[in-house]
Amino acid sequence: MAICKPVEIKGKLAKGMVLLGLDVGTKTIGLAIADAGHLIASPTMTIDRTKFSRDWVDLEKIIVARQVGGLVVGLPLEMSGAEGARAQSVRSFVDEVLKRRDIPVTFWDERLSTAAVERMLTDEADLSRKRRAELVDKAAAAYILQGFLDANRAVLI
Repeated sequence: MAICKPVEIKGKLAKGMVLLGLDVGTKTIGLAIADAGHLIASPTMTIDRTKFSRDWVDLEKIIVARQVGGLVVGLPLEMSGAEGARAQSVRSFVDEVLKRRDIPVTFWDERLSTAAVERMLTDEADLSRKRRAELVDKAAAAYILQGFLDANRAVLI
């Protein structure tokens, strides 16, 4: 499979397969999973990044165990909408994934997702700085995936 447009991913999912959201950072990869009905994204875990081959082993275990049929990957665009070095790094990560697994992948604009999640964890959840750091990446992945699910609801149902 290759990278597809957000509206195309439903047609590429095998029956019963779910979507996995990824927030690919320089130090961690936040993961979130969608329910089978593609309505709700839930944060699942964070992978501490080392080198890609090791990151891939951890990611592939999740893909297999959770019956993941497609990936929604946050694309860190600049505020202008342009792609900078971080976006290119995420694209390179996805290229490596696609060399190892035939799975549909779509990108979703992740601008301000981490800031929104940090604000929520600070203001609404009143969590300590340490606890926020533990949660922010997988919560950002859920924020990205939920944004995708909400925006594409008509296509996914």
